[in-house]
Amino acid sequence: MRTSSSIRTRRTGKRAARVSATLAAGALALSLTACGGDDDNGGDGGGDKGGTKQPGASVTLPKLDGESLEVAAVWTGTEQENFKKVLAEFEKRTGAKVTFVPAQDPIINFLGSKIAGGAPPDVAMLPQPGAIKQAVDKGWAKPLGAEATKELGENYSPGWQDIGKVGGKQYGVYYKAANKSLIWYNAQVFENAGAAEPKTWEELLNTAQMVYDSGVTPFSVGGADGWTLTDWFENVYLSQAGPEKYDQLAQHKIKWTDPSVKEALTTLAEIWGKKDFVAGGASGALQTEFPASVTQTFTGGDQPKAGMVYEGDFAQVNIGETKAKVGTDAKVFPFPTVGDTAPVVSGGDAAVVLEDSKAAQALATWLASPDAAAIQAKLGGFLSPNKSIDSSVYPNEVQKKIADALIAAGDDFRFDMSDQAPQAFGGTPGKGEWKALQDFLKNPKDVAGAQAKLEADAAAAYGG
Repeated sequence: MRTSSSIRTRRTGKRAARVSATLAAGALALSLTACGGDDDNGGDGGGDKGGTKQPGASVTLPKLDGESLEVAAVWTGTEQENFKKVLAEFEKRTGAKVTFVPAQDPIINFLGSKIAGGAPPDVAMLPQPGAIKQAVDKGWAKPLGAEATKELGENYSPGWQDIGKVGGKQYGVYYKAANKSLIWYNAQVFENAGAAEPKTWEELLNTAQMVYDSGVTPFSVGGADGWTLTDWFENVYLSQAGPEKYDQLAQHKIKWTDPSVKEALTTLAEIWGKKDFVAGGASGALQTEFPASVTQTFTGGDQPKAGMVYEGDFAQVNIGETKAKVGTDAKVFPFPTVGDTAPVVSGGDAAVVLEDSKAAQALATWLASPDAAAIQAKLGGFLSPNKSIDSSVYPNEVQKKIADALIAAGDDFRFDMSDQAPQAFGGTPGKGEWKALQDFLKNPKDVAGAQAKLEADAAAAYGG
């Protein structure tokens, strides 16, 4: 997300977004330890020659008095409320009226229903590169105009621009990013257990044993949301099999029955298959949605339901719903090295114009600006790939360091694998990869069965 489909950076369509994840893992590890364009565009240009730039603003926006817009996204809760503050500032600067439309996951299906009913939103926040490709293929998405494209060129690395392109044209503004290679931990639990932040998979297993021996279950797993399980797999696979294999599997150029997949699943089973290492065991994990997997790690004093929870920087939104303070009570370390290098998998949410107009193009331009991103960055639980943001706006040192590492990585990153897959395989609750990995969490001994199911579903979704 998701249940939180909300907090997700998810899911997919048919694009092999060649862009992908190693966010300079060394730089990220160091920083976390320290804190404990294209001119061939359609649209109407998005800008207004008579537009104005407010004092202190970095972007020029047109006057849009009397214009109305709808923006659809799967975000809920705090994330939705924070995004609405960004939209409110756009209203203030332009005079337009913007309505947030809550969408269901998968958003492509939701948009299909709205479009069939003759009421598409003007802009949609699409949580995967494949969804952008699908929206273009279906004739829904409109190319970004000159002003939005110019704003992107000034504020984004070529890699983040490229994953928003289809057929050489710019369609997406990656407003929100995610570093999905982080493990958050309860600092008091680690202190009681005498545990330190692990750097390798073997050290992670030893740390988990120390936490267990201290009387706390090591891991909280939000298995009710299948996307969290795909993220677990992707981190292990990227580090263990390497980026070349990762790209091949993401594009289904190798099969899920490949020995590299067997090795990754076998490694995952070292945690998933140990009942005492997962809060509630497999059955409990499969009933735990992502937000609860985070909050139960940081409530209950020094006896929470779990000592650690894996997921991206956006987990801070949920930590913020507890009394735990990020950087003090809730700390974080990079996903440990399983193979030669530590992995960092990235995801993101892109703004795509569906109903072309001056107002819709202006909103895309706004979302590509550092002014817009800075508003949500200050509120926490948000990471922007916009390189023009002053990272000092992030609300805590942990988030600032994560953001600095993302920008420092430039184009050296891998994008979430399941977000690159067809939606039927990588982005649908109860189906495909989500379901296969939920079944594997339930029965981690059946590696071969999981591989066979994953390959059958992938072959069907990718077309053989």
